[in-house]
Amino acid sequence: MQHLHTFTVTPSLPERLQPLLEIAHNLWWAWNPEAVELFRRLDQDLWLQTGHNPVKLLGGVDQDRLRQLAEDVVFLSHMDRVHEALTRYMEMPTWAVRTHPEFATAKVAYFSMEFGLAECLPVYSGGLGVLAGDHFKSVSELGLPAVGVGLLYRRGYFHQYLNQDGWQQEMYLENDFYNMPVRRVRAADGAPVQVEVEMDGRSVLVQGWKVQVGRAPLYLLDTNLEANSDADRSITHQLYAPGLEMRIRQEIVLGIGGVRFLRALGIAPDVCHMNEGHSAFLGLERIRLLMEADSLGFPEALEAVRAGTLFTTHTPVPAGIDLFPPELVKRYLAPCAAGLGISLEALLGLGRMNPADAQEQVSMAVLAIHLSGYRNGVSRLHGAVSRRMWAGIWQGIPEDEVPIGHVTNGVHVRSWLSDEMGRLFDRYLGPQWIDEPLDQEIWKRVREIPDNELWRSQERLKERLVGFARRRLQEQLRRRGAGSQELQAAQEVLDPDALTIGFARRFATYKRATLLFKDPERLAAILNHPQRPVQLIFAGKAHPADNGGKHLIQEIVHHCRRPEFRKRVVFLEDYDLQVARYLVQGVDVWLNNPRRPLEACGTSGMKVPPNGGLHLSVLDGWWDEAYTNEVGWAIGQGEEYDDQDLQDDVESSVLYDLLTDEVVPLYYTRGEDSLPRGWIARIKASMEQLTPVYGTNRMVRQYAEQYYLPALQHWNKLRSNNFQAARALARWKQKVRAAWPGVRVRAVVAAAADTVEVGDEFPVHCTVELNGLETNDVVVELYYGAVDPLGGLAQAARRGMRSEGVGKDGHRFAGEVPCPRSGKQGYTVRVLPHHPNLVHPWDLGLVTWDGPP
Repeated sequence: MQHLHTFTVTPSLPERLQPLLEIAHNLWWAWNPEAVELFRRLDQDLWLQTGHNPVKLLGGVDQDRLRQLAEDVVFLSHMDRVHEALTRYMEMPTWAVRTHPEFATAKVAYFSMEFGLAECLPVYSGGLGVLAGDHFKSVSELGLPAVGVGLLYRRGYFHQYLNQDGWQQEMYLENDFYNMPVRRVRAADGAPVQVEVEMDGRSVLVQGWKVQVGRAPLYLLDTNLEANSDADRSITHQLYAPGLEMRIRQEIVLGIGGVRFLRALGIAPDVCHMNEGHSAFLGLERIRLLMEADSLGFPEALEAVRAGTLFTTHTPVPAGIDLFPPELVKRYLAPCAAGLGISLEALLGLGRMNPADAQEQVSMAVLAIHLSGYRNGVSRLHGAVSRRMWAGIWQGIPEDEVPIGHVTNGVHVRSWLSDEMGRLFDRYLGPQWIDEPLDQEIWKRVREIPDNELWRSQERLKERLVGFARRRLQEQLRRRGAGSQELQAAQEVLDPDALTIGFARRFATYKRATLLFKDPERLAAILNHPQRPVQLIFAGKAHPADNGGKHLIQEIVHHCRRPEFRKRVVFLEDYDLQVARYLVQGVDVWLNNPRRPLEACGTSGMKVPPNGGLHLSVLDGWWDEAYTNEVGWAIGQGEEYDDQDLQDDVESSVLYDLLTDEVVPLYYTRGEDSLPRGWIARIKASMEQLTPVYGTNRMVRQYAEQYYLPALQHWNKLRSNNFQAARALARWKQKVRAAWPGVRVRAVVAAAADTVEVGDEFPVHCTVELNGLETNDVVVELYYGAVDPLGGLAQAARRGMRSEGVGKDGHRFAGEVPCPRSGKQGYTVRVLPHHPNLVHPWDLGLVTWDGPP
């Protein structure tokens, strides 16, 4: 192979236009319409051709055009206005600074396998990445002291196209980092910052690229270096590359390499947030660094790291978790185990539900759970699903007390908001809706938007969507070699005046994209009603290995070609952020019909209310907690089915009924002024009630106050005085684990009749054998509630019992059982470990209940 001498060519801008480079390299522009319009003014055609990439745009604009613009007073005024807005944004006081001064000297690191920030940075596949991108934009908005860590993929995720039969094909395009809004991270001497990561007996070099996301820096790691072997250069070649070996390499680079890269920059995070389990290896590296720098043993370092780590799970089924065979983990993590001073079996045990089962595969989610002190699901329902899914890690603990909470996901509203609606909000909500991103009271002003203005904006957005869909469909057909007649027909699909329903997301089988086609004749009657037409726009990708999802796409494409659906149903290929924006901004209704409870959250539907669309969904994910009949429609009442065929029959029928009896009539009921007043009232209620709540500004604030701040305080407490508290906690846990098999509830005596009255309390006394533990090492509790039909306790509550000294049979405790309601009630006694520095009472997973051993 020839030896190449490489060099980098950067955009050449007149001095007066230099601010354009600063704006282009800060993704703040992506959620600021005036900044987007600034780049569009440079060269609208080139802006489209570059995929809305301002860096590539600046390198491609004709030099004569740049010289012309450098003397264009109107353009310069626009540029200066945008640059001043960016400068003001970067310098203004933020919510974090004003509200929580504890953050002033702290650092949070947010790790994610993918980030969906802008279409010109295609290192995302779907919901997880888009959520991470929106999360990080709100980190900037609120001014949290955070950095992000991810991977920079040469080919990212695939581009989708369909063959003649509607079968999904995948195409991968190379990312040109030098024409993207990323910059290689360099040291003070100009040399690229690089770190080494050991894997399978060799060292792999890792470099990083910086993406500035408003106020927050994001570092994307890359192994495509000449010093690496071809196999190792390919680690960051493709997002979610196939094969377990490639996946574990990627996750080692993300977790271990990410921590090392931050350290090379002088960044030592106080709190690490793992967005899914892909980055769980970061916990092992943080432990190793503490052992090396502070002379801690593994147990002490583990306590400190857990105190400063949060794990967010997005997966509602075990099949969605990365699992690695033990032998593969041993090959790749043997040096890690040696550095931690523990056996390989002990390391493998951290990733197993049953650490003693040598045949069990290593789960990245279980590893993340064991290495984190804080854990959450991404909606209220998903929190409950996660507690059920991982209850086996905490044997004997009631499911509702499994230490996994929830923070419901959100969307970064300004990234998804249309210019039309943004101008309405500016006019009627005032600048506070931007300047005070957490003030939910502002959204009550939505009521002041005149109905006719809101409706005209909605109509223009739908016209824009229909125009985009027609152009996109023509491009799809042209690529497949369609004739002029078919291309002409594509110009006539869809009707800007018809009720438009959108369905766009990952095509996984549980999302049931074809549910609407369960009864094609009934659907055709709904779509082709002569006075009240309805139309459907579909988009989405199936995972390359998911043939079930691909069959769903193919089925929809076949339906699109049927005469009764030809003008009413469209499938748009290559779903990405751009397609998503057109859809969420232009549809009247967003449809979501997964099998409950398999939708962890479902953020796509959150993007619709601020744009004037309404949500129609199964009560799953976020809709289970957000739905009221004022803001949208629910398919069913939260039922869960064992028989999937029955479920499809029932819920498709409910969906048809909703469309026929409620959705369509409400849309087409017009007054003398031709306005659908009832529909507009529902739009306003949806905007007011959903937009401020289901946004990432609320979400990130909740993460900050519910998790980051407690984790920061706990981390600081354990590491103070040379980690004295961490050392003491590790010793205490060792003592408690050794003693716990001998902890027994010996006797329980209650002074109560078989029947008591509501409002009464009765005393309970018990004796507990503590096997050498002290009373302050435990909490003894009464656990009481209504007795369910199976003899268990439903909606149980707990109340602490007080120590009353030591008797000949053990330690004595007393308490009272309240009787707040009538019916058959029951109680029992339990003993839990207790220490002031535990993150959660269930940290050790130990409990002793009243009853035989």
